[in-house]
Amino acid sequence: MFTKGSKLSSMIKGTCPRCQEESMYEVSNPYYLSKAVKMHENCSHCHLHYAIEPSFFYGAMYVSYGLGVAFAVAAFIISHVFIGADLKISFLAIMATLIVFMPVIMRLSRNIWINFFVSYDKNWKTNHQKKL
Repeated sequence: MFTKGSKLSSMIKGTCPRCQEESMYEVSNPYYLSKAVKMHENCSHCHLHYAIEPSFFYGAMYVSYGLGVAFAVAAFIISHVFIGADLKISFLAIMATLIVFMPVIMRLSRNIWINFFVSYDKNWKTNHQKKL
């Protein structure tokens, strides 16, 4: 499930979707806010250009919206249903959850978006040489 070659592994780890050899991000910690979404231009192993087309990652905003809703629903269910907090406290829990997890949501949405379009290729070395 989380082995090399699975899309889920690439999405969670933030590795190159084609070779899954290195991280797409310059800094591994998403909470280093000034570089939270700063990405390498290309993979140093398979040379995949991450920004497939201009403004490619604008589509990740839609994924980010869905992830934000999922995190908000989870925060509401945990605070209101399981803990029994009133609606005001549940609303504060949702806000706190979204603020705390925003860097993670931004990176995860980019990882999911690029994995929609690029698949793992275990033979990327030979396939890349054929194209040259």
